[in-house]
Amino acid sequence: MNREQALLIVKEQLTEQRYVHTIGVMGTAIELAKRYDEDTEKAELAAIFHDYAKFRPKEEMKQIIIDQKMDKTLLAFHSELWHAPVGAYLVEKEAGIKDQAVLNAIKYHTSGKPGMSKLEKIIYLADYIEPGRTFPGVDEVRELAMISLDDAFIKSVKNTISFLMSRNQSVFPATFEMYNSFVMKTEVE
Repeated sequence: MNREQALLIVKEQLTEQRYVHTIGVMGTAIELAKRYDEDTEKAELAAIFHDYAKFRPKEEMKQIIIDQKMDKTLLAFHSELWHAPVGAYLVEKEAGIKDQAVLNAIKYHTSGKPGMSKLEKIIYLADYIEPGRTFPGVDEVRELAMISLDDAFIKSVKNTISFLMSRNQSVFPATFEMYNSFVMKTEVE
């Protein structure tokens, strides 16, 4: 599937504002993929489809999580997390994307997981630092992203966890596990 086909499919699923965000994520993902020697076509495709299910009704997403036997823990956490795993499922089912690396990058772009692949980190980070993002700390992560993928990635994870905790919001267990595994791996090295 080429870029134009993918963008046409996605545009039907998103608001104009979210589509503009998606274009920003796509450009950022391609730039990061080039910088860190990752497959740019996979990065582009995952970026285009990363928010595919963002505006699906919550009840539909909940039912897909149950029917597809996804991690039931998701249901106990904020529904903002749901669009990533549900999106990966729907992108495969509705858009015919079969590449597991692309689907995993979509699936884990909100919660993360221990042992993230380079492509998964790129999509997670591109979503965080795309040009339309303006929250405190994003510029520091953008600068880090030009120096070290891993340093930028872990900084974005720390910022996300801190943000959620500062608002007394729960943090998905896989996000803490991802943080811990990354830090423990770094300590060993």
